[in-house]
Amino acid sequence: MTDSLKKIVIASSNPGKLVEIRKLLAPLEIEVVTQASLGVTEAEEPFSTFVENALAKARHASAATGLPALADDSGICVYALQGAPGVLSARYAGEPRSDERNNYKLITTLQQQSDRRAYYYCVIVLLRHAQDPQPVIVDATWQGEIILEPRGQGGFGYDPHFLLPQLGKTAAELPMEEKNSISHRGKALAKLVQQLIKYKN
Repeated sequence: MTDSLKKIVIASSNPGKLVEIRKLLAPLEIEVVTQASLGVTEAEEPFSTFVENALAKARHASAATGLPALADDSGICVYALQGAPGVLSARYAGEPRSDERNNYKLITTLQQQSDRRAYYYCVIVLLRHAQDPQPVIVDATWQGEIILEPRGQGGFGYDPHFLLPQLGKTAAELPMEEKNSISHRGKALAKLVQQLIKYKN
Protein backbone atom coordinates (compact mmCIF):
# COMPACT_ATOMS: atom_id res chain seq x y z
CA MET A 1 0.00 0.00 0.00
CA THR A 2 2.73 2.49 0.89
CA ASP A 3 4.15 2.34 -2.65
CA SER A 4 1.14 4.41 -3.71
CA LEU A 5 1.27 6.56 -0.59
CA LYS A 6 4.19 8.86 -1.29
CA LYS A 7 1.90 11.85 -0.73
CA ILE A 8 -1.41 12.09 1.11
CA VAL A 9 -3.86 14.90 1.76
CA ILE A 10 -5.20 15.47 5.27
CA ALA A 11 -8.90 16.29 5.34
CA SER A 12 -8.56 18.74 8.22
CA SER A 13 -7.90 22.41 8.83
CA ASN A 14 -6.60 21.78 12.36
CA PRO A 15 -2.89 22.74 12.54
CA GLY A 16 -2.33 20.67 15.69
CA LYS A 17 -3.55 17.52 13.96
CA LEU A 18 -1.28 18.18 10.98
CA VAL A 19 1.86 18.49 13.14
CA GLU A 20 1.01 15.28 14.98
CA ILE A 21 0.23 13.31 11.83
CA ARG A 22 3.36 14.53 10.00
CA LYS A 23 5.54 13.51 12.93
CA LEU A 24 4.09 9.99 13.13
CA LEU A 25 4.21 9.37 9.38
CA ALA A 26 7.72 10.80 8.92
CA PRO A 27 9.51 7.42 9.35
CA LEU A 28 7.45 6.04 6.44
CA GLU A 29 8.65 8.89 4.18
CA ILE A 30 5.11 9.96 3.33
CA GLU A 31 4.61 13.61 2.37
CA VAL A 32 1.59 15.13 4.11
CA VAL A 33 -0.30 18.15 2.77
CA THR A 34 -3.47 19.84 3.98
CA GLN A 35 -6.60 20.08 1.90
CA ALA A 36 -6.63 23.85 2.52
CA SER A 37 -3.20 24.23 0.91
CA LEU A 38 -4.68 22.63 -2.22
CA GLY A 39 -7.76 24.85 -2.21
CA VAL A 40 -10.17 22.19 -0.97
CA THR A 41 -13.04 23.29 1.26
CA GLU A 42 -14.21 21.35 4.30
CA ALA A 43 -16.68 18.54 3.66
CA GLU A 44 -20.17 18.31 5.09
CA GLU A 45 -20.46 16.04 8.15
CA PRO A 46 -24.14 15.08 8.12
CA PHE A 47 -23.91 11.63 9.66
CA SER A 48 -24.69 10.38 13.16
CA THR A 49 -21.58 8.18 13.47
CA PHE A 50 -17.90 9.10 13.62
CA VAL A 51 -16.86 6.56 10.99
CA GLU A 52 -19.36 7.78 8.39
CA ASN A 53 -18.24 11.38 8.85
CA ALA A 54 -14.56 10.42 8.59
CA LEU A 55 -15.25 8.48 5.38
CA ALA A 56 -17.16 11.44 3.94
CA LYS A 57 -14.28 13.81 4.69
CA ALA A 58 -11.66 11.47 3.23
CA ARG A 59 -13.69 10.85 0.04
CA HIS A 60 -14.27 14.57 -0.42
CA ALA A 61 -10.55 15.39 -0.11
CA SER A 62 -9.44 12.50 -2.32
CA ALA A 63 -12.00 13.25 -5.05
CA ALA A 64 -11.01 16.93 -5.11
CA THR A 65 -7.24 16.32 -5.24
CA GLY A 66 -6.76 12.91 -6.85
CA LEU A 67 -4.53 11.98 -3.90
CA PRO A 68 -4.85 9.35 -1.17
CA ALA A 69 -6.62 10.99 1.75
CA LEU A 70 -6.62 10.66 5.52
CA ALA A 71 -9.42 11.93 7.74
CA ASP A 72 -10.30 11.62 11.36
CA ASP A 73 -13.50 12.25 13.23
CA SER A 74 -13.39 12.56 16.96
CA GLY A 75 -15.28 13.87 19.94
CA ILE A 76 -16.15 13.43 23.57
CA CYS A 77 -18.85 11.03 24.75
CA VAL A 78 -20.43 11.25 28.20
CA TYR A 79 -22.00 8.11 29.63
CA ALA A 80 -24.78 9.92 31.52
CA LEU A 81 -25.76 11.77 28.32
CA GLN A 82 -26.08 8.59 26.22
CA GLY A 83 -22.85 9.41 24.38
CA ALA A 84 -23.48 13.12 23.76
CA PRO A 85 -21.96 15.46 22.65
CA GLY A 86 -20.52 12.69 20.40
CA VAL A 87 -20.30 13.63 16.71
CA LEU A 88 -21.61 17.10 17.59
CA SER A 89 -18.70 17.80 19.97
CA ALA A 90 -17.25 20.68 17.92
CA ARG A 91 -20.67 22.29 17.48
CA TYR A 92 -22.33 21.26 20.76
CA ALA A 93 -23.41 24.83 21.56
CA GLY A 94 -24.21 25.64 17.91
CA GLU A 95 -22.52 27.81 15.31
CA PRO A 96 -20.08 29.42 15.16
CA ARG A 97 -17.89 26.80 16.83
CA SER A 98 -16.68 27.85 20.26
CA ASP A 99 -14.73 25.77 22.79
CA GLU A 100 -15.81 28.14 25.55
CA ARG A 101 -19.53 27.85 24.79
CA ASN A 102 -19.29 24.09 24.23
CA ASN A 103 -17.63 23.60 27.61
CA TYR A 104 -20.15 25.84 29.34
CA LYS A 105 -23.05 23.86 27.87
CA LEU A 106 -21.47 20.54 28.89
CA ILE A 107 -20.75 21.43 32.51
CA THR A 108 -24.17 23.09 32.85
CA THR A 109 -25.83 19.93 31.54
CA LEU A 110 -23.81 17.79 33.97
CA GLN A 111 -24.33 20.02 37.03
CA GLN A 112 -26.90 17.65 38.59
CA GLN A 113 -25.30 14.41 37.41
CA SER A 114 -23.29 12.29 39.84
CA ASP A 115 -21.89 10.11 37.03
CA ARG A 116 -19.49 12.27 35.03
CA ARG A 117 -17.49 9.50 33.38
CA ALA A 118 -16.61 10.25 29.77
CA TYR A 119 -14.27 9.25 27.00
CA TYR A 120 -12.72 10.80 23.96
CA TYR A 121 -13.14 8.75 20.78
CA CYS A 122 -11.25 8.98 17.50
CA VAL A 123 -11.64 7.11 14.23
CA ILE A 124 -9.15 7.55 11.38
CA VAL A 125 -9.86 6.60 7.79
CA LEU A 126 -7.28 6.28 5.00
CA LEU A 127 -8.42 6.01 1.38
CA ARG A 128 -6.03 5.23 -1.47
CA HIS A 129 -8.48 6.90 -3.88
CA ALA A 130 -11.98 8.36 -3.63
CA GLN A 131 -13.72 5.08 -4.56
CA ASP A 132 -11.44 2.82 -2.49
CA PRO A 133 -13.59 -0.21 -1.58
CA GLN A 134 -11.27 -1.24 1.25
CA PRO A 135 -10.38 1.79 3.38
CA VAL A 136 -8.00 1.42 6.29
CA ILE A 137 -10.00 2.22 9.44
CA VAL A 138 -8.55 2.44 12.96
CA ASP A 139 -10.01 3.80 16.18
CA ALA A 140 -9.20 4.36 19.85
CA THR A 141 -10.70 5.72 23.06
CA TRP A 142 -9.35 7.69 26.02
CA GLN A 143 -11.21 7.22 29.30
CA GLY A 144 -11.66 9.93 31.93
CA GLU A 145 -14.27 12.04 33.65
CA ILE A 146 -15.64 15.56 33.41
CA ILE A 147 -14.82 18.09 36.13
CA LEU A 148 -16.84 21.29 36.51
CA GLU A 149 -13.88 23.63 37.08
CA PRO A 150 -11.37 23.89 34.20
CA ARG A 151 -7.70 23.15 34.84
CA GLY A 152 -4.66 23.64 32.62
CA GLN A 153 -3.64 25.87 29.73
CA GLY A 154 -2.77 23.28 27.08
CA GLY A 155 -4.77 21.25 24.60
CA PHE A 156 -8.03 22.40 23.07
CA GLY A 157 -11.72 21.58 23.05
CA TYR A 158 -12.88 19.91 26.26
CA ASP A 159 -9.34 19.20 27.53
CA PRO A 160 -9.48 21.57 30.57
CA HIS A 161 -12.54 19.68 31.86
CA PHE A 162 -11.35 16.15 30.96
CA LEU A 163 -9.75 14.64 34.06
CA LEU A 164 -7.55 11.54 33.94
CA PRO A 165 -8.06 10.07 37.43
CA GLN A 166 -5.03 7.78 37.25
CA LEU A 167 -2.78 10.79 36.59
CA GLY A 168 -4.65 13.34 38.69
CA LYS A 169 -4.42 15.78 35.79
CA THR A 170 -6.67 17.09 33.06
CA ALA A 171 -5.74 16.64 29.40
CA ALA A 172 -4.97 20.38 29.35
CA GLU A 173 -2.35 19.92 32.10
CA LEU A 174 -0.32 17.33 30.20
CA PRO A 175 2.80 18.19 28.18
CA MET A 176 2.06 17.80 24.46
CA GLU A 177 4.37 14.80 24.03
CA GLU A 178 2.72 12.93 26.90
CA LYS A 179 -0.77 13.78 25.68
CA ASN A 180 0.00 12.60 22.15
CA SER A 181 1.32 9.27 23.43
CA ILE A 182 -1.81 8.36 25.42
CA SER A 183 -4.67 10.28 23.77
CA HIS A 184 -7.39 8.80 21.59
CA ARG A 185 -5.91 10.38 18.46
CA GLY A 186 -2.35 9.45 19.36
CA LYS A 187 -3.31 5.80 19.90
CA ALA A 188 -5.36 5.68 16.68
CA LEU A 189 -2.50 7.19 14.68
CA ALA A 190 -0.08 4.65 16.17
CA LYS A 191 -2.42 1.87 15.00
CA LEU A 192 -2.51 3.42 11.53
CA VAL A 193 1.28 3.52 11.34
CA GLN A 194 1.43 -0.16 12.31
CA GLN A 195 -1.06 -0.99 9.54
CA LEU A 196 1.03 0.91 7.00
CA ILE A 197 4.23 -0.80 8.12
CA LYS A 198 2.49 -4.16 7.73
CA TYR A 199 1.44 -3.27 4.18
CA LYS A 200 4.95 -2.06 3.40
CA ASN A 201 6.47 -5.34 4.56
